[in-house]
Amino acid sequence: VAIQKGPLNSLKGITISSAAVSVYWNKHRVSIIDTPGHIDFNIEVNRALRVLDGAVVVFDGVAGVEPQSETNWHLADQYNVPRICFVNKLDRTGADFFNVVDMIESRLGVKTLITQIPIGKEENYVGLVDLINMQALYWDETDAVMQYRIAEIPDDLLESANLYRKLLIDSLIECDESLMESYLVNEKINANTIKQAIRATTLSQELVPVLCGAAYKNKGVQPLLDAVVDYLPSPVDVDAIKCVVEEGEEVMYRHNDESEPFSALAFKIVNDKYGSLTFIRSYSGRLKAGSTVVNAVTGKKERISRIYEMQADDRVDRDEIKAGDIVAVVGLKNTTTGDTLSDPNDQVVLERMVFPDPVIDVAIEPKTKSDQDKLISAIHQLVREDPSLKVRADAILSGMGELHLEIKVGRLLRDFGVSATVGAPRVAYRETISKSYEIRHRLKKQGGGPGTFAEVVLRFEPLERGCGIEFESKIVGGTIPKEYIPGVESGIRKAANSGALLGFPCVDFKVTLVDGDFHEVDSSTHAFELVAQEAFRLAAKEAKPALLEPTMLVEVRTPSDYFGDCIGDLAQRRGKIVGQEMLGNNNIIKAHVPLAEMFGYIGDLRGLSSGRASFTMEFKDYDIVPENIANKIIV
Repeated sequence: VAIQKGPLNSLKGITISSAAVSVYWNKHRVSIIDTPGHIDFNIEVNRALRVLDGAVVVFDGVAGVEPQSETNWHLADQYNVPRICFVNKLDRTGADFFNVVDMIESRLGVKTLITQIPIGKEENYVGLVDLINMQALYWDETDAVMQYRIAEIPDDLLESANLYRKLLIDSLIECDESLMESYLVNEKINANTIKQAIRATTLSQELVPVLCGAAYKNKGVQPLLDAVVDYLPSPVDVDAIKCVVEEGEEVMYRHNDESEPFSALAFKIVNDKYGSLTFIRSYSGRLKAGSTVVNAVTGKKERISRIYEMQADDRVDRDEIKAGDIVAVVGLKNTTTGDTLSDPNDQVVLERMVFPDPVIDVAIEPKTKSDQDKLISAIHQLVREDPSLKVRADAILSGMGELHLEIKVGRLLRDFGVSATVGAPRVAYRETISKSYEIRHRLKKQGGGPGTFAEVVLRFEPLERGCGIEFESKIVGGTIPKEYIPGVESGIRKAANSGALLGFPCVDFKVTLVDGDFHEVDSSTHAFELVAQEAFRLAAKEAKPALLEPTMLVEVRTPSDYFGDCIGDLAQRRGKIVGQEMLGNNNIIKAHVPLAEMFGYIGDLRGLSSGRASFTMEFKDYDIVPENIANKIIV
């Protein structure tokens, strides 16, 4: 189960790294990963959803569906993960359960199934009505273990409870034929039958069950755990995992069966004072501690020396891994996030995870020569832990946001003991080309020994935003031997990493290898790689190079008194207003704003709203920088 929480706006109490724990509830073992809600740490949600079978999405009873919640919900869609919703913090001022349910349906485009309704509101929230068993559950705050007591539904809620119970049955009947037959012949539908129907519609993702509570005081937590067991899938309920054989051609499947060959996905790496831990999800087979597996991506053998069942920071030794387990292992030296561990005699490769590109940079300079080696080693460990973190050869660290980089740089200085000077965060621009251009370029060098010769004709064409780099060869008749053509593509991609304007990566273009020439003795793959790099640098300058900047989706929540000021401020930041709505007493403004204009925004927003407005921000896409702005940046 992945627990995905909504974002917090302060550093205090925010989750920045997912934590794993295994618990037992009603004789079922439940593996839980608690993930961050802040968009800077979205990678933690990504890799949790990749390996878990179900998710509990937690919504703030006051704020409702926030932008990051939408992002993570759609990420769960990509991984086809069944979900249940938990509307939390119903004891806070301004909490509105039914308003949040409406937001879930309208913003996320799903059909909800209300299984509980709250008893009381805000500070008077005391419990909930269970619509399946038609009973009231109350939590007494003086009870140290916070056990609930069962009672009759209050008279003032009985009519509402009957209404939502009928809506629940009607929704299930639309999706379950057997339930409809029972309903039509006036058979009594008991609680177990309803739960079976809810489970079926949850697994098929036709309906999304919604529960309520106030987790800080443990209200609603036990019924939520019941719902996890009753409605979300176990490993045996999930379809067989799709994979490919070592060569990457034949598609095959692994079932959650201990008799099948072992296969597992490494989804998280953690370095702490005890060494390196690799978290893995086993999809098939079983494996004992001390066994050897193969990293099917790299082809290297790995020995799993120890196996742990994680209880947050505590470790419980395990003798073996079974299909469906989520455990941490020790001993892996050449495995990174997304790699597949496989039976040496029956290798398969599981689908890898795709991570977004970073949007913000920070320069790090070691203070002494000895610190340089320490810095390189520390950065290597951080990047191995967090694939959304990138590093360039010129000691530029790239991340998903200011908070993301702040946390990572803090670890470099504190945990790894690196003495370094850290620059101010800056935007991670991209470059592209704006017009087509064809170039013929020859590389010819002759020295005392073998020479170097390669000639290419390349056509460069701009692509739509987000397309990356495409390469195509139209060589026929052997004008360039086919074994040299990969060198051309490699050279283009290497040169594109440094762009043509400011050294930022160049993206969103297509290169077609049209023609060329070679020498029987002096040509090589390396020669064609070098000539392609030179051709790119020359062509990029002639193909109307342009600067791309990250654009953010910004959502501002402000009292009506400051609505006009917030709109005006966003406009001054080159923001484009894309939506407005009311939520309680607050106005919500949605805008697309260049990241370059958002540095220091939190302080300005607090100043113009007397500290009453807040905002969230997440990456949207890259867009062309206006020429007048680009000229200032390039100069």
